[in-house]
Amino acid sequence: MDGVTVRASGTPRDLLGRVLDGRYRLTGLIARGGMSAVFRAIDTRLDRDVAVKVMNPHYSADPAFVARFEREARLAARLRHPGVVAVYDQGQDGDGARAVAYLVMELVHGGTLRALLAERGRLSVGETVAVLEPLLQGLGAAHAAGLVHRDVKPENVLLDTGDPTRAQPHPVEVKLADFGLVRAVTGGTQSGTVTGNVILGTVAYLSPEQVETGAADARSDVYSVGILAFEMLTGAPPFVGDSPMSVAYQHVHSDVPRVSEVRPDLLAAGLPPELDDLLYAATSRDPRDRPTDAGEFLASLVELRRDAGLWLPPVPVPSADPVDRPAPAARAAATRRVDRPVAPPTDDDATGADPAPHLDPQPDPGATTLHTRVQPRADQPAVPDTAAEPRPDVLGRSGSPQVRLRRWLVAVVVVLLVAAAAAAGGWWLGGRWAAVPVTVGLTQHDAEDRIRDAGLVPVVHTAVDDAPAGTVTGVHPAAGERQLRGSPVELDVSAGPPVPVPAVTGKSAEDAQNALVAAGFAPAPTVQRFTATAEAGTVLGTEPARGVDRPRGSTVALVVATSVTVPAVTGADLDDARDRLLAAGLRVEFGEPEFDADVAGGAVVRSVPAAGTRLDPGVPGDLLVTLVPSSAVTVPDLTDGTVAEARNRVTALGLQLRASKTIGWGSVDQSGVDSQSPAPGTRLAPGSTVSVSAWW
Repeated sequence: MDGVTVRASGTPRDLLGRVLDGRYRLTGLIARGGMSAVFRAIDTRLDRDVAVKVMNPHYSADPAFVARFEREARLAARLRHPGVVAVYDQGQDGDGARAVAYLVMELVHGGTLRALLAERGRLSVGETVAVLEPLLQGLGAAHAAGLVHRDVKPENVLLDTGDPTRAQPHPVEVKLADFGLVRAVTGGTQSGTVTGNVILGTVAYLSPEQVETGAADARSDVYSVGILAFEMLTGAPPFVGDSPMSVAYQHVHSDVPRVSEVRPDLLAAGLPPELDDLLYAATSRDPRDRPTDAGEFLASLVELRRDAGLWLPPVPVPSADPVDRPAPAARAAATRRVDRPVAPPTDDDATGADPAPHLDPQPDPGATTLHTRVQPRADQPAVPDTAAEPRPDVLGRSGSPQVRLRRWLVAVVVVLLVAAAAAAGGWWLGGRWAAVPVTVGLTQHDAEDRIRDAGLVPVVHTAVDDAPAGTVTGVHPAAGERQLRGSPVELDVSAGPPVPVPAVTGKSAEDAQNALVAAGFAPAPTVQRFTATAEAGTVLGTEPARGVDRPRGSTVALVVATSVTVPAVTGADLDDARDRLLAAGLRVEFGEPEFDADVAGGAVVRSVPAAGTRLDPGVPGDLLVTLVPSSAVTVPDLTDGTVAEARNRVTALGLQLRASKTIGWGSVDQSGVDSQSPAPGTRLAPGSTVSVSAWW
C-alpha cells in the first residue's frame, strides 16, 4: 500500500474488560476506526446492554475536544425519537495516557445500511422508500429541535432488529446515529469541511455548501439523504474519484443526475416519476431548490407514495449482526482516518488501473476522514531538477531528443499541476477560515456586528450577571480561535443583575402589570385564585412573591382574585330572580315557601347563600343558590258581596272566614258584608282567619 498510511491509536482490544467511570464494563468490540471504537458494554448500575463509543486517545487528551464533545453529547441527548439512536450518557474516564472520552448509546442489533448495500448492491424502489420514510422521521425530529446532523451516510443509518433474545419478533426500525460527532471533532465547525489539511465528513455525501463555505443547515442533510437514496437505487453514489478532493469538486461543479438517467430500467420497474423528481430536487446544488428540511421531504415522499399506490415491503437487514458477531475492521458507527496522496491525473487514473488501498472487505465509496497532500504518485517519475542535473553530451539509451522533450514537457505539466493544487489548497486551507474576534465587554449589538464582519454567525445566550445588561461576558469558541466562515459563535450576554419583584397587592390588574413592566419584567399569563375576602379582579400578589430576586426580562405572573357574587334578588319575581342568577353563572333551585309580611306571595323572600356572598367558580358544587319564595296571601276587598261569596274567595286563597250578623234577620250567608278585618291588602300567612260582619 505505497503512499497510504492507516493511523491507529493503541489497540481497542486492550480496553476489553475495563469499567468506565465505575459503571460501564466493556465486553466486546463491535467496530473500530482511526477516530473511535464502538464496544458492547454492560451498564452495571441499571443492568442493561449498551453501546459505548470510545474516542481515540489523541482526542481524549485534548481538553478543548473533550469540552466540545460533552457539549455535543448534551445536545444529542435532548433528542428523543424512535428514529434516532438514543444517547444515554457521556464522560471521561482515567487520566494521563489512560484517559478516554466516551459516549454511551442505545445498543442496536441488526447492522448498518452500509453493510446491507455491501451485500445487496442496491435496493428495490419499495425497499428504498421503506428505509427513507423512518429515516426522514428521525431526521425531521432533529431538524424540528434545531439540530443538524451534518454527516448522513450509510454507516450512520442503523437497521434495528431488536434484542434477539426476546421471544416476540421485532419489526425492523431505522435509526440515525452519531449526531454531533463530526462537529465535536472539528472544533465546533460544520461537518464536511476542511480543518487543517483534513477533510471531515464523508465526501461522497457532502452538500456543495459544506464544501464551499463550510456552512450546514437542514437542507444540507436533505442533500445527503438524497445522495443516500440515489445510492440505494443505483448501487453507487453519483460522484466517485481517486481522491476526496476530486469528489468534493464534483459536488460543487456538477449536477447530480436523475436516478432514471443512470438506471432508466427503474421507470419500468416501478420508480414513480414523482419520486425521480423529488430526489432530483433534494440533490440540487442550490439549497433553495431543495425541500427546506427533512419534515418537508418526508411529507412530499409520503404524498407521492400514496398517490402512486407504492407498496412498502419490510425493511431489509444485513445477514450478519455486528453486535452479536463483532468484526474488528467494521466501520459501522466508527470513523476512519486515512492519509492518501493525491496524484496528478494520468492514464492509469482515468482507467482506474491504480488499485485502491485495501482497508477492509467492503471499501467505503467515500472515506470518512482523509488527509490530502499534493505529491507525485509512487509509480510516477519525479520532476527533473534541471538546475542540478548536468546535461549529457551524448544521447544515451533514453532515446531521441523528441523523447527527452516529451519528458521535459511532462515534467513542466506536473510542476504546473502541483502549483495549481498548492494555490487551490491555499484558498481551501486558509481563505475559508476566520479568527473569532474579541467581543467580551462589548455591547450585544457591537459584538454581533464584529462577529458578522468576521464572516461568522452570532448565537446569543442571555443569563443573569453582575455586568450591565446587554454586555457580552463570554464567547465560545474563545477569541482568536480559527473557525470556518459561516460557523456559529456563541455569545454569553448579561441580562444584568437580578431585580426584586415589586409589591402590587391590592392594585387593579392593569396597574399591577404596568408596575411589573416598569421594574423590568415580562408579562406572564394571569393566575386566577378564589378568595371570599376580596373583590373579583383585585390583585392578591405575584408568582414569584414580592421581594424575590429575578433576572431582568424574566416573567412574573399576577395572582388575581376570582369569585362569583350572589346578586340581591329579595322581593323580585321568582322567574326574574332565577334568570338573574343564571346570568351570573350560578345554578338555581327553589326552597320551601316562607311567610314574610313584607314580601308579596310568589316573590323571593331570601336566597341561600345570602346576597353578596362570594362563591368559588372553580368548584361547581359551590355555585348552587336556593331561592325561598314568599307564601304570603294578600287579603282581598270583601265588602262588595255577600258572606257566602266572601267565604268562597278567602277559602280559595287558603284563608278561613269568620262571619257575624249585627242587624237584621234571615241567613247570614245571604246577608251583605258590612265590614272586614284585617283590611283589604293586608298580607297573611296561609290558614289565617278573616272576620266579616253582615247586616240584614
